[in-house]
Amino acid sequence: MKKKVTLNFFSHSRKWSRRMLKIKHLTNQTIKIMYSYFDRDYLIYLNLILSEKKNMIKLNKKYKKNNKDTDVLTFVSKNQNKFLGNILYCDIFFSIDVIEKYIEKNKINLYEHFNHLLIHSVLHINGYNHKNLIQFEKMKKEEIKILKKLSIKNPYIN
Repeated sequence: MKKKVTLNFFSHSRKWSRRMLKIKHLTNQTIKIMYSYFDRDYLIYLNLILSEKKNMIKLNKKYKKNNKDTDVLTFVSKNQNKFLGNILYCDIFFSIDVIEKYIEKNKINLYEHFNHLLIHSVLHINGYNHKNLIQFEKMKKEEIKILKKLSIKNPYIN
């Protein structure tokens, strides 16, 4: 079976509306660059849910036992279908409220920061983690490499 990534976009906040077209374009561009990271034995359904504070707090509390807003949450579910084979369902939730605060505080571009969060989440989906310093450094190196391909500067340099 040949891998295939299907992208879906959902907006749960009016704050995302004017940004949706550019977000879709950036996401498609990033996923093309990251295509090789996905397991070739899976059909991948990648859902981007553009949300806001209230919903993110609910999700974070329910699934991560953390009663606060966060910039991004990533959920992955693996399934098998006797006709389709291995399927990977991935939901990535983004909070516009946290993202706006962060870009304002750090004086950075919203779309570049969104892309960094997307790359970070896609790496998580594909087995990368940052539970210790070695894993963190490996993941950070990959993020920087992918961001560079998108002409986005290293976000870890002040």
